Amino acid sequence: MEMKITVSCPTPNRCTLLILVLFSFAASPLHASLSFNFYASSCPTAELIVSNMVRSASSSDPTIPGKLLRLLFHDCFVEGCDASVLLQGNGTERSDPANTSLGGFSVIDSAKSVLEIFCPETVSCADIVALAARDAVVTAGGPAFEMPTGRRDGRISNAANVRSNIVDTSFTMIEMIRLFNSKGLSLDDLVTLSGAHTIGVGHCNAFSDRFQMDSKGNLTLIDTSLDKAYAKELMKKCPSGSSASKTVNNDPETSFAFDNQYYINLLGHKGLFQSDSVLVEDERTSARVEAFANDQETFFRSWRDSFLKLTTIGVKTDDEGEIRQSCSFAN
Repeated sequence: MEMKITVSCPTPNRCTLLILVLFSFAASPLHASLSFNFYASSCPTAELIVSNMVRSASSSDPTIPGKLLRLLFHDCFVEGCDASVLLQGNGTERSDPANTSLGGFSVIDSAKSVLEIFCPETVSCADIVALAARDAVVTAGGPAFEMPTGRRDGRISNAANVRSNIVDTSFTMIEMIRLFNSKGLSLDDLVTLSGAHTIGVGHCNAFSDRFQMDSKGNLTLIDTSLDKAYAKELMKKCPSGSSASKTVNNDPETSFAFDNQYYINLLGHKGLFQSDSVLVEDERTSARVEAFANDQETFFRSWRDSFLKLTTIGVKTDDEGEIRQSCSFAN
């Protein structure tokens, strides 16, 4: 399929940024028929409405940005970026145990409700999810950039497709590379997008395999790649028998700020998950981790490029999808 990208500059001084992003997007091997300012005529305030919803929700709940970013990953890695993760019902992606802890749905639903008032049956839920994740990063202090829209909503959502298409926190480097490559993402994208863990939380049972419980129920560290002092903090926050809903911050230093602290933590052997720690241990990725730890702007530039690739995985356009009236149900 031929890739079609159109640009409409909202103001003259934003043209340069748009052109830079356009070249980055055009250089990608992906072939989605998306365009910048897709809703310029049909719903000019679409992106502003989504941005305002994200900002408002985040101001009252600082965990929202992390939830929206995680929601995007779980959507795009399964069936592509088509909002299939939002569909409710037995046997849907949303019903799979790996997705039961997802959050941020209320922000997406609120944005959709407002958009349906001002622009009925015009803005897709898939675009709302992508825009909300982008704006969540901005709200948390990350980089702002233009992104193409025009995604349509998928009609298929199958729980059986979830587990084999998302990263498990115990994955080895080989397993992560294989999965990312299957989505058209490179090794550099893997390191960059892992930076999403600079915000958000992790469940205690997602890293419990890094510890061992003795006969008295006490935990001891068995993963030597983890800093001992940090391990003690984790064992204190997640003692044996912790509730499945118990969580800790992914980044113990700047938990709600989208910055390069995640990579600094990795160099200090404070990666929460095994899938985090392997990034600094493997010679294929350690240099990139160090580069991001030393220069936040380098990370931010790479984040923009990798995020654009992420949000165009398996998108549906034209007759391949629909514009749902409700994000939770297909038309």
